Parts: sequence; C-alpha cells; structure tokens
Amino acid sequence: MGMGTCEWVFAVRSSAARSQLSFLLFALYPRACESRARKAQFHSVASSNALRFCFLFSRCATDTVRDTFLIDPAVILIVVGVVMFFITFCGCIGALRENIRLLKIFSLSLTLVFLTQLAIAVLGFLYSEQTRDALGKFVKKAIVHYRDDLDLQNLMDYIQKEFKCCGWNNYTDWSWNLYFNCTDANPSTERCAVPYSCCTPVPREAVINTMCGFGVQTQDSLEASKSVYAVGCADRAVMWIETHLLLVGSLALGFALPQIAGIVLSQILISQIQNEISSLM
Repeated sequence: MGMGTCEWVFAVRSSAARSQLSFLLFALYPRACESRARKAQFHSVASSNALRFCFLFSRCATDTVRDTFLIDPAVILIVVGVVMFFITFCGCIGALRENIRLLKIFSLSLTLVFLTQLAIAVLGFLYSEQTRDALGKFVKKAIVHYRDDLDLQNLMDYIQKEFKCCGWNNYTDWSWNLYFNCTDANPSTERCAVPYSCCTPVPREAVINTMCGFGVQTQDSLEASKSVYAVGCADRAVMWIETHLLLVGSLALGFALPQIAGIVLSQILISQIQNEISSLM
C-alpha cells in the first residue's frame, strides 16, 4: 500500500484535514491499512489512533455500499421487475388453468399496488413540503455517491441535462460529494467543481468539455449562471409539473386504468369459475 496511504493520514497534524483525508481513504484498502497499522512501530497513542481510523474507514465503506445499493437505479428496476413478474405470473397461470387461488393472489397483489400508488400520490400532494424533503435526502445520497456507481452517475447527468438544473437546491450542493467538496483540505483535482452535465451547452461544440464546471462553486450565482445551470433541480421539477399538468394527469390515468381493469376482470373470472364449480356439484 505504501507510505502514501495510512502513514500519510496519521502524520497529518490538523484534525480537520485528517477527517477529510480519512473520509477519502475508506476506498483505499481498509484491511491493508489495518494490517499496516498493527505492524507499524508507532507509539501506543499513535497505534490506537491508527486502528480507530481504520475502523472508521471500514465502517464508511460498509455504509457506502449500503447507501449505493439502495439508490442504485439497476437495483430498483430489478426489484420492480421481480414484483411485476410475480403478479403477472399469478394472473396468467391463474387464468389459463382457471386456478382460483392464483387469481385471488393476482387480484390482491394488484389491489395492494394500486392502493400504495394512490396513497403515495395523495400524501405527496397533501404533504408537499415533507415530500420535497424526502426527495431531497434521496438526491443528496445520489450526489454523495455520484462517483461510486456508474448507473447513478448517468441518471444524475441525464436529469441535470434534461431539466437544465444543477444540484438539488443549487449548484453548491455538489460540495456534498467527496471529489467536488470545496474545503481547503480536499486534495481532489475536482475540488469546487460541478459535473459537466451542469454546464450550459456551447453552440456547435464538437467535443464535450468535461472540465467546464471546474471552480464554479467559488463563484457567486450571477457569475456561475454564465457557464452552468445555477437553478436547483427541485425548483425545476416543480416548474415542469406545473407546466405539464395535462401530461402528468394522463400518465397517472394511464397507470391506473390497466390496474383497475385487471382487478375487475380477475374478480369477474373468479366469480364465473365459482359459479361453474357450484353448478357441477
């Protein structure tokens, strides 16, 4: 691992700088760091500090994997796909085999999904501020783990380019990210920068300048707006919904009607099968 990792961090005297470096080091082989700290000939205090830092790195690594897993678009799509497969399997096989039990599972599952979506929509409308805060926490995690997951990175870039926004509240939110953090102790070359997806497009630009957002966080809003989108994605999303109410309503209706039709038709089929069984007895 070399002198540039564990010993380098332990040699830093400033506690503020050491905390920043410790947050950076969790990705650099925490197990090897722990082994080196145990074998090194430090004083007793230095050794205990070294082991404490290594424990912090390991815990941070575990938290990073957990948080990234929960907000990974691929994981979310897989979970949704598994649920959809289970529901449609029960409905399809239940209808083909005229199996009342499978049809009841299909109808009940579809009803629960519909009621959950309805409850989320109603609560989101009634408690708009709490909904905004919850979405803000989700986006903050996405910003923090922007470099940890390629799918998440592509999703954030797509949202920022399509909505022409940067960060959740504004472009300075990217200081939450380890690489873009704007503190003096941050050794990253991307310090005080924002992703290229925040940059306003340059007409007739053949090659995308991925360094267009470097140093933007040190600028005020008026100056930054000349090169990046200074407005946060929260405000842009509200503006988009307000200007596309018909589209939002049509999408909601398009999701609701097939589910309602599936619930009604499955109940009709269950009733017909039960009538046939009773007539044969």
